[in-house]
Amino acid sequence: MPDFYQVPALVLTALLLPAFGYLYLRFRDTRTLLWFLGFLFAVLRMLLLYRLGSWDFADGNHPWLAAAGQMFIQIGSALFLASLSPIGFHIGRLKVLYVIPYTLPMVAYSLLLHGYFHGIPPAGPLFFIFPALALTSLIVACIWGASKANLAGWVGVVGCILIGGLALWACFTRGVAWPLTFAESGNDLMTAALIIFVFRRISPGVILSLLGFEAWSASLLFIFPVFSGNPIVDLGLTRCIVMGKVVAALGMILLELEDQLAANKIAELRERRARKELEAYANLILSRRRIEDFDRQGAEICQTVVSHSRFLQAALLLLRNSGHYRLAGAAGLDDATVAALDQLAPRIPVAGFLNRDSAPVAVEHSRAVYLSLEPWLSPGDDLKRLCFTSALAVPMAGRTANEGAMLLAGMRRPHDPLRADDLLPVEMLTSRLQAVRSHTAMLEKLIDSEKFAGLGQLAGTVTQQLNNPLTVILGYASLLEEAQTLDNHERRGVDAILTEARRMKTTLESLSRISRSQDGLYTTVSVAELLADMDTLYNAEFLRRSIEFRLNIAPDLPNVIGDAQQLRQALLHCLQFCMEAVESLGQTSDSEKMVRLEATHEGNWVQILVAHSGPAFLHPERAFDPFVPKQVFGETAGLGLSLCATILRDHHGRISAVNLEPRGAAIVLELQAE
Repeated sequence: MPDFYQVPALVLTALLLPAFGYLYLRFRDTRTLLWFLGFLFAVLRMLLLYRLGSWDFADGNHPWLAAAGQMFIQIGSALFLASLSPIGFHIGRLKVLYVIPYTLPMVAYSLLLHGYFHGIPPAGPLFFIFPALALTSLIVACIWGASKANLAGWVGVVGCILIGGLALWACFTRGVAWPLTFAESGNDLMTAALIIFVFRRISPGVILSLLGFEAWSASLLFIFPVFSGNPIVDLGLTRCIVMGKVVAALGMILLELEDQLAANKIAELRERRARKELEAYANLILSRRRIEDFDRQGAEICQTVVSHSRFLQAALLLLRNSGHYRLAGAAGLDDATVAALDQLAPRIPVAGFLNRDSAPVAVEHSRAVYLSLEPWLSPGDDLKRLCFTSALAVPMAGRTANEGAMLLAGMRRPHDPLRADDLLPVEMLTSRLQAVRSHTAMLEKLIDSEKFAGLGQLAGTVTQQLNNPLTVILGYASLLEEAQTLDNHERRGVDAILTEARRMKTTLESLSRISRSQDGLYTTVSVAELLADMDTLYNAEFLRRSIEFRLNIAPDLPNVIGDAQQLRQALLHCLQFCMEAVESLGQTSDSEKMVRLEATHEGNWVQILVAHSGPAFLHPERAFDPFVPKQVFGETAGLGLSLCATILRDHHGRISAVNLEPRGAAIVLELQAE
């Protein structure tokens, strides 16, 4: 039967529908959804309007089914157009695609002409309903095309004006049914043009889609008698239009597969780059001896980031013991920018810097944020002149504050949008830097504790080596003092020998008390003598650090029961902590740098106060938790203070931390009197 040529196209298009459904379920994007709906309406249109033997709803006896078929033509072709140009406008918070107001007049046109008027246009004023609907769609189409403000948009505007003008001319001269044909063909032609503008490549998918929609739009040729008046040409052109749907469907499936293959290739390249970047960061040998040695590697770390990441500029900010940030290193920046950043870093406050919600996130599922330097710029700052007022920042999150940040700027491939996997290697590097730096700080504290523990052994050795010679010197000096034959000048020399020897004897006795080990046996300990030893041994250290030291011991202070060596160790940790706290004020601070050591008694308790004029405790109740930063300047002194708390508990004593007014803090040690 000659009219069954449409069955293969109908079957093939229907069989390809599940493929479009799968593409939508796989990618969940608007384009594949509109493609699926467009071909669904195309299949419904083929079922309602194609003559398949006795199956014929276009015979004039089913006006509303014929109207539905014409409506499906307009909706389907418009959806293909919208899939490649999903532009819309806002009504309040609601976004409306231009395809909706563009399609609605044509839908009303189809329902009125083929459903209500049974395909016979009305006479009189009602006739002008159809040109008005066609003109409305034409105006919306021109606004739709002009909203893109690029070459594709203006080509669309020109095409709309040309095809729309011909449609209005055909409406008055050839019949009101022709504008619907012009609308369908115009949609298919513009879809073919958008395929070129959107995909911008020559591939099987682009060629097949282009040929399919060009063939699909050939319905417009039936307006010419040379095509519609010749039965053979009419049949061939109709078959070309029908098979154009199948070719377009195959081309669109290939387009999506090509895009997926390209995306997989790009993902593979990105994965390879990320792997190489991570390997480069893993090969960084970070110093773990001293914090100063670690911080000196800042320039090397930044150079590694610039060499292997997507960013052309990098700078590393680190928190100093003084409680201020400093520029530890930079790469890819000119000397003027580096100098300006170095001047800016101390002005950045530690509290709240790069905290959560303090800055917008750079990329979803990333820790990096967009950091504006504007709040800390001073008038005439060089960073403004150098146009370096913002950067991406990857924080080095510590326990209570950010211990630094990696600043990133300037991107390779700037047209390629920034993704979370571009930042992941740098984020992993900053996490490693923070962990190694914290570990190094903790290791320094442990080394210092070991040094202090070895001080007792050194004191014992020095005492043993010097005590015997000093005894001989004192003995002979005493004999010389008793001699009757010395003149005044010689006697003054002997007195000087005895005075200095006795002073050395006192020092050796202090060292002997420090070195003396009680082997866990508690004895009577003089607190006054213990504090005097601290004053004698560490007075020079306070002078070297330009710290005022005040010692105040209450009279008639009772003794306590305990291990003298352990109590000295506890006091040593407290003094060391206070010295570091005072030094955190920095050299330029106008505040008084002072450490106080006081001893009083109340009832059966002896109280020892170790106070300083440095920063207060952030959390006094957690002051003796191990490995917790105690001051805003970021020193991890928790190990020493935690040992103090352990020693006090072993002695059945108490220890507490308090903040002083208007500034400063203190550690209070309480021991039971003898």
